Amino acid sequence: MANGNQEGCLGVKMTHHFSLFLFQSRLPAIKVKYLFLAWLGIFVGSWAIYMHYSSYSELCRGHVCQMIICDHYRRGIISGSSCQDLCEEGTLMLQHCLSSSPTHQVYSGVWKGKEVIIKCRIEEALRGDGGPDSAPRRQLALFDKPSRGTSMDEFREMLLSFLRSCLGEQPSLGSLVARIIALADVNQDGKVSLAEAKSVWALLQVNEFLLLVSLHEKEHTAKLLGFCGDLYVTERVSHGSLYRLELPGYLRPLVPSAVHAQLNQWLAPAWPRRARITIGLLEFVEEIFHGSYGSFFLCDSSPRHIGYNGKYDCKMADLESVATEMAVRGYLKGRRCEHNSDCTYGRDCTATCDKLVKQCNGDVVQPNLAK
Repeated sequence: MANGNQEGCLGVKMTHHFSLFLFQSRLPAIKVKYLFLAWLGIFVGSWAIYMHYSSYSELCRGHVCQMIICDHYRRGIISGSSCQDLCEEGTLMLQHCLSSSPTHQVYSGVWKGKEVIIKCRIEEALRGDGGPDSAPRRQLALFDKPSRGTSMDEFREMLLSFLRSCLGEQPSLGSLVARIIALADVNQDGKVSLAEAKSVWALLQVNEFLLLVSLHEKEHTAKLLGFCGDLYVTERVSHGSLYRLELPGYLRPLVPSAVHAQLNQWLAPAWPRRARITIGLLEFVEEIFHGSYGSFFLCDSSPRHIGYNGKYDCKMADLESVATEMAVRGYLKGRRCEHNSDCTYGRDCTATCDKLVKQCNGDVVQPNLAK
């Protein structure tokens, strides 16, 4: 009996030692596995941080933009309703970078305690081999019109001719010219100085500013609050995108599109509120198709361009996706094509391809919602 117990105990001990031996033999493999996962996590995290800061330094050049604008303002080259607050009093402040392009600077900010969006273009400042210090000299080309000695009548004719080229021959362009001149007259003395004229002329070369002025009566567009040179300030839309989750460009390849879409469905407003936003978008498309100053197309209906306020009323976060009929026709006219997809302006405005002559037709067939 005792021998049997001893053999049983011996068997248990041998089994225990064998299990311990197997665990110890697998321990190095387990350690290597977890060390590899930890190393991989550190690598991915470091890469994400590096990409974030490298893309931030490349995309976010608000300090360059402010330096250029304030340099021109102090030299009397430009003027605007926001210049003093931006360059002297410091009550207009750039805060968080929202830029998606190094040449199109977009910042959220504060102006006299109110949240705003500040936009500025610095194409010329980023070209060539010069540094930011040489940017103001290259940027001067933006403010070369009108020239000294231009009369008010000549300036009005300049504006009218420019608007005709952008918006077409519209009977109400005279009232739009009057509005632009009133906007340029910052000190409201009934006259437009050369600096004021140069500023508003440079701003009109920016598509979104032209649309802000042309569509200022529309409830679904952000309000223009001020400007300085070719920098302009608009009201901030409470929710700048239809969906809350906006992944940085360097992280999008790592997240499957199905996962991204599912997360946005969870984070999006409730269905009745989304329906309210969509109705507002339909109203906006209808309003701009035959507006006071011509026809406009929404050529990119992606969610990042469509925002909404606290009451879930549709508000266009920006007007970069909106194009005038003249701009779309000018782009399509005589354009070589093989398929209809070759005749696309922006993302959504498509015309048909005449396959006999291999050229795009000028009439837009999509978006056909407005038609």
